[in-house]
Amino acid sequence: MPAPPVCDFGWNAPAFALPATDGQQCTLDSVRGPRGTLIMFICNHCPYVKAITGKIVRDARDLVALGVGVAAISSNDAVAYPEDSFENMGRLSAEKAFPFPYLYDEDQSVARAYGAVCTPDFFGFNADLELQYRGRLDASRAQPAPDDLPRDLYEAMVQVAETGRGPAAQVASMGCSIKWKAA
Repeated sequence: MPAPPVCDFGWNAPAFALPATDGQQCTLDSVRGPRGTLIMFICNHCPYVKAITGKIVRDARDLVALGVGVAAISSNDAVAYPEDSFENMGRLSAEKAFPFPYLYDEDQSVARAYGAVCTPDFFGFNADLELQYRGRLDASRAQPAPDDLPRDLYEAMVQVAETGRGPAAQVASMGCSIKWKAA
């Protein structure tokens, strides 16, 4: 179970242009929020993502209401993992009513630019697109944690929206490795 490195405070978000499941092309600038931006690397098949999908949707809705832009990106090899295909991404996005664009990084260049290592992997940026959070959603693992636990990601992004800075103490996310294509 890979875990991402600790937050590299101030690291700038790499630009991207990716197709979304709604047929649009999304860029970093088009998903950017006036008070911050959350970029999530997720996929359809990962049990860690499945365990928190409802919480991701809840937190994204709450963050968008605070002026934080949110987007999810799937970078997995969909040939090896057909559940993660673009078509299945569209189904999941509709079924779960994602309040954010779900983007497909077919060539995996965006995951590499961000240094994403697992699903889920959360990158929380301030209004200047400087990294302020690289931690977990909450204490959930491959099973959802109780709803009354601290909302690490949400609370960190509220702090980023209000102050431009993320919390000094962050607990790394944990999940399945990004499914890289063979070289």
